[in-house]
Amino acid sequence: MSITAERKKEVVAQYATKEGDTGSPEVQVAVLTERIVNLTEHFKTHAKDNHSRRGLLKMVSQRRSLLDYVKSQDPARYQTLIERLGIRR
Repeated sequence: MSITAERKKEVVAQYATKEGDTGSPEVQVAVLTERIVNLTEHFKTHAKDNHSRRGLLKMVSQRRSLLDYVKSQDPARYQTLIERLGIRR
């Protein structure tokens, strides 16, 4: 359900805004998105896993808050981020 350390490093490297960047909103949103996708796949086979579903809802809420922050600071940055992640359809 969680992502491996190698996959997390790949995601951080892909979305980092500068060298050594692990805490920017873009990186945090990307890591949360990866975890959300993994949990969504998990629920396709484990539909009654309500404990993990609660964690999923918390992650979605945290990602939404981070995206709202990015949108309030720089709408262009927000737009490019959601396009790169493929969040909005």
